[in-house]
Amino acid sequence: MTPHSPLNPESSRRTRSAPPVPSSDKDRPPGEHDVKGHAFRDEEEEPAPPPTGPPRRFTWRKLVVMPVVLALVLVITYLWITNVHLDSIARNSLTGGNVQLRWWQHVRLTAISTFWVLIIAIPLGIALTRRGLSKGAPVVTAVANIGQATPAIGLLALLVIWLGIGPSTAIIGMVIYAVLPVFSNTVAGLKAIEPTLVEASRGIGMSATGTLTKVELPLAVPLILAGVRTALVLNVGTATLATFVGGGGLGDLITSGIQTQRMPVLVLGSVLTVVLALLVDWLASLVEVALTPRGLEVG
Repeated sequence: MTPHSPLNPESSRRTRSAPPVPSSDKDRPPGEHDVKGHAFRDEEEEPAPPPTGPPRRFTWRKLVVMPVVLALVLVITYLWITNVHLDSIARNSLTGGNVQLRWWQHVRLTAISTFWVLIIAIPLGIALTRRGLSKGAPVVTAVANIGQATPAIGLLALLVIWLGIGPSTAIIGMVIYAVLPVFSNTVAGLKAIEPTLVEASRGIGMSATGTLTKVELPLAVPLILAGVRTALVLNVGTATLATFVGGGGLGDLITSGIQTQRMPVLVLGSVLTVVLALLVDWLASLVEVALTPRGLEVG
């Protein structure tokens, strides 16, 4: 019996235990290779997602939904007011351009008072966050808190005793009542900035004014604009009380409807006030989104 004979048990054991001969790389699928007799496949890298541009700031919902809703409310109110029976007292309150006059008086009161709130509150908030004047911030905040804590009608009554009746008295009262949100948000926004960012800007040679305008204010813009938005809505509501000090506005329609017990006059004045408040808030939200730096956007 020869060593290579199939009847030789040692030869058979050597034949069965011999490791498989690895195939050449040409016979393997792409990405597979041999390591010490074992086949391995390279992990395929997932393709990188295509670069996307920055998200749109103004979506169609933000631009369309609120104006459409407000337009529908105005149309429904107009259809109702033109089909309801109006006696001579209600007709005198709603005809002759009286509604348009009260609307524009209300808009003017809101715009002028908000302008003066911005002129007073933002520079004052900036000044009280500087090193030399920061100790006075609690005192000014306490005074502003007193102005807003006082009931608006009581504040206007005190101003009438001092300044007399007229639109200017109403504007001053509205400014006092709405200055707190803008002032406190300005101070909070500037104090929330990381001190290292301010030190870094000063370290690269920026002046104090340059640091304020190019670093601090852009970072504080979201909080400041939120305060402005709150002040606008407050002024729309407070302007309805201007009727008690001779300031006009939509409050004239509301008080006239209450005093004469004419529901159409009362409803129209109330609906127009609510629509104006929502419209102002919507416009302020668009300005807030537009002025917020891209790097501070969430999501």
